[in-house]
Amino acid sequence: MHSKEIQTAEKAMLCPTYARYPLAIARASGSTLISPEGKEYVDLLAGIAVCNLGHSHPELVETICAQAAKLIHVSNLFYQEEQVTLAERLLQTTHMERVFFCNSGAEANEGAIKLARRYMREVRKEERFEIVTLSGSFHGRTLATLTATGQDKIKTGFGPLPDRFHTVPFGDLAAMDAALGDQTAAVLVEMIQGEGGVRPLPESYVRAIAELCATRGVLFMVDEIQTGVGRTGKFWAHQHLDLLPDIITVAKGLAGGLPMGALLCSQEVAQGFPAGSHGTTFGGNALVCAVAAKVIEIIERDALCARAAALGQWFKGRLDALHTKYPAQIAEIRVHGLMIGIELRFPGATLWEALLERGFVLNLTQDVVLRLLPPLVITEKELEDFVQALDQELSRC
Repeated sequence: MHSKEIQTAEKAMLCPTYARYPLAIARASGSTLISPEGKEYVDLLAGIAVCNLGHSHPELVETICAQAAKLIHVSNLFYQEEQVTLAERLLQTTHMERVFFCNSGAEANEGAIKLARRYMREVRKEERFEIVTLSGSFHGRTLATLTATGQDKIKTGFGPLPDRFHTVPFGDLAAMDAALGDQTAAVLVEMIQGEGGVRPLPESYVRAIAELCATRGVLFMVDEIQTGVGRTGKFWAHQHLDLLPDIITVAKGLAGGLPMGALLCSQEVAQGFPAGSHGTTFGGNALVCAVAAKVIEIIERDALCARAAALGQWFKGRLDALHTKYPAQIAEIRVHGLMIGIELRFPGATLWEALLERGFVLNLTQDVVLRLLPPLVITEKELEDFVQALDQELSRC
């Protein structure tokens, strides 16, 4: 089917929940997306930080085919070697001791919220159930996780929402201090707010939050859905500050494009999830676990975390040069490994459209931030081509 035919057919059948890009994708390889008409695009979004190894990575294709011929799904009623292998590899990247596998980032955060509440009530025997988050955050679209999200625009029409969630202003430590009371179970933060515009938590601020949590007996939970699995130059973004969260959530880049999420916690906190307390039918099936284990193997073998850090540093230099050249158009450059935000001084929709027309797929968030989340295997030349295109388009703004 041609792009127009696909668009017309979709509009007749699918719920219109997505503001689609004016583009259909027929196939992809590496950092290249290809339309049904054969036009090629440089993928600077990686399925929204999902395809960290690029598209159709030959080792992932081989793993998918081999595992599909062996075992895809039998449910969590059975022990499965693939889960054990993945758990071992994933836990070796962190200080955590236990993991729960699920299907998405929203489910991982939903599970973290449930675990925090149940641990407090059933293990510590304390009536703590309130969850504190930050303005500008994004934690998912289930009822609980959209309530936790610090952006009102995604909540319209879904009330009444679950109670006992509190959102405090980003960067306001006094407000955070005041929000932590005797009924607070956990604080949930992103080290870098992705949907919020690639906005990192200031180091002193996030350290102070972690210290407040420890002092008040509150769980410190870090949402690494977008920042985890090598995206920022370390396997986990919180490792840049040597923080030790009580719970970590992850999804996007974990299984190379297959739907998978996980929450990781200590042995102590894991007591909040005894048999029968939480579960999922599809979560952690043999296929996704085998692929996720291969993803971690490749990231570690090929030193892709270090590559993301080095390539991001080079890219920052190129973007900083554009910032110097176009101070009236660019407000700020934010680069954390290969998680990049280019904040504009004007609404960026027209610029985003021009870059797409030139063959570069990226994201516009908060109306003024060009967000780039390229595959960790993207080439320097592909990034340089983008810089040249952005330079030319900014000269017209």
